[in-house]
Amino acid sequence: MERHGRGTALLVAGTFFMENLDGTILTTAVPSIARSFGDSAAAIGTAITAYLVTLAVLIPLSGWLTERFGARRVLLTAIVVFTLASALCAAAPGLPALIGARVLQGVGGALMVPVGRLVVLRETAKADLVRVVALLTWPALAAPVIAPLLGGLLASTLGWRWIFLVNLPLGVVAVLAARRLVRGGPAESVPRLDVSGLLLVCVSVAAVTALGSVLSAPDVLWPLAAVLGVVGFGTGAIAVRHLTSSSRPLLALSALRIGSFRIAHAGGSAFRLAVNAVPFLLPLLFQVGFGWSPVEAGALVLLLFAGNLGIKPVTTPLLTRFGFRPVLVLATVCSVAAAVMNAFLTASTPLVLIGLVLLFGGAARSVGFTAYNTVAFADVPSAGMTDANTLASTVQQIAAGLGVAVGAVALRAGTAVAGPGGGLLPYRIAFLVIAAILAIAAVESLVAPGALGERIRPRRAVQAPGRG
Repeated sequence: MERHGRGTALLVAGTFFMENLDGTILTTAVPSIARSFGDSAAAIGTAITAYLVTLAVLIPLSGWLTERFGARRVLLTAIVVFTLASALCAAAPGLPALIGARVLQGVGGALMVPVGRLVVLRETAKADLVRVVALLTWPALAAPVIAPLLGGLLASTLGWRWIFLVNLPLGVVAVLAARRLVRGGPAESVPRLDVSGLLLVCVSVAAVTALGSVLSAPDVLWPLAAVLGVVGFGTGAIAVRHLTSSSRPLLALSALRIGSFRIAHAGGSAFRLAVNAVPFLLPLLFQVGFGWSPVEAGALVLLLFAGNLGIKPVTTPLLTRFGFRPVLVLATVCSVAAAVMNAFLTASTPLVLIGLVLLFGGAARSVGFTAYNTVAFADVPSAGMTDANTLASTVQQIAAGLGVAVGAVALRAGTAVAGPGGGLLPYRIAFLVIAAILAIAAVESLVAPGALGERIRPRRAVQAPGRG
C-alpha cells in the first residue's frame, strides 16, 4: 500500500473515531449535563437521540452529494461542520441549544463516515483491501468501549463541555490532512435527486433509529415504540418497493445481488447488532449486578478494546492463511462462546478470568468486523462502489443503532422472567439472547461458499528459487 493511500486511510479512520465516539460518549455525562441545565436526565437523552437520528437519516444522501459536488469538497465540508458543531455543543447555554448543535454535529458526522470510506475504497487496489479496511475498522470497535470511561472521567474532572472541546484540535488536524490528501471532484453526469426515495428512506431510517433509542431508555414508552415500529418498518417496505422499481433510485439495491456483499450485510448485520450490545450490557452487569463503581467497570471493559488491538497484527495473516469463510466461522463461533461465558460471570469470578474472557471476546469481534467489512466490497465493481458504499453505511448504521436497543430489551425480558430478587439471572438471559443472535451469523458463515472473498484474499509471498 502506497504512502499516500495509508495516510488517507489513517485520516478517514480518525474521522470515523470522532463520529463513533460522539455517538456514545455523552451517555455517562447525562447526570452532569442535567445538573448544569436544571433538566431531567430523560430530557438530556433527547440530545443523544437527535445526533443518532440525524446521522442515520443523512447517510443515504451522502452518495448523491459526493457525485454532485465531489468527494474532496463534501468530506472537507463535513469535517468543518462537525468541528464547528462540537464547539457549539461545548458553548450551549441550555438544552435547546445543545440539541440544535447536536443535530448540526450529526450532519457533519453523517457525511464524514461514508464519504471518507468511499475515498479510501476508490483509491485502494483489491490486493490491499484487507490491510486498508483493518485500519478503518478499529474506530467502530474502540469508540463504544472507550466512550463510557472517557466521558465519565471528563465529566467528573474537567467538566462535561470538554467532551466536545477535545474534538476541536482533532478537527483542525483532520481538515489540514484532508486538504493535502483527499482527491476527487464531481462526476461528469449526475442523475436528478430521487426526492420520493429520499423522503421514504429518511422517514423509515429516522423512525427505526428513534425506536432503538426509545427501547433502550430506562422507562420505555410502549405506545410510542409501537408507532415508531409501524412507521419505520412500514415505510421501509414501501421504500424498498420504490427503490427496486425506480430507474434512478437514491439507494441502489443492486449490490445485494452480489453474493459477498449480501452475506456481509445479512449475517454481518446480526453480528454487528449483537457485538454492539455487549459494551452496553457489561457495564450494567459490573455496576448493578456486581456492585462495582463506574470507574472499575469502565476500566475492566477497556479489556475488550485491548483484545481488539491485540489481535490486529494477526488478522491479515489469518485471512492469508485460511481465507474469509474459515475466518468468519472462527470469529462468529468464538463470539458466541464469549457471549455465553459473559452470561455466567459472577462477582466472585477471579478478575484474571474475567479479563481473559473480555480479551477473548474483543479479539473475536475485531476479527469478525474486519472480515465482514472487507469481504463486503470484494466483488463490487468500481462503477458500483458509490452505491454499494452508501447502502452499506446505511445498513451498518441501523444495525449499530439497534444493538443497544436489543441489549436493553433482552435485559428487560430477563428481568421479567427472573422476577423480583432474580439476581444475575436477567443478565444471563440477556447475554444468552446475544449469543443466539450471533449464532445466526455463525450458521450463515458455515454455509457460505468456500470461495468467498478469494478475489481479494492476501497471498503469501512465494520465495524465488535459489534464494536462501
